Amino acid sequence: MSAPAHRVTVYTRAGCSLCVTAEADVARICGELGVGWVAVDVDTDPELRAEYGDRVPVVAIDGREHGFFRVEEARLREDLAR
Repeated sequence: MSAPAHRVTVYTRAGCSLCVTAEADVARICGELGVGWVAVDVDTDPELRAEYGDRVPVVAIDGREHGFFRVEEARLREDLAR
């Protein structure tokens, strides 16, 4: 039985060093697990900018917030295996 397909989104912004690190972590983890992911710049959408403000990076799985600021690798792997 294979794990369900998930979609990971990293909400980010230009000039954010934590965002660069989170994107690299998510890319590596998702690549290893075969999970699709995308980075979205919150500054390209006023609603996203209002929602996330300076609380980036934010990692979401299937549209639900999973965590922010840092990727919790073990937890992300566990949740993607469900």
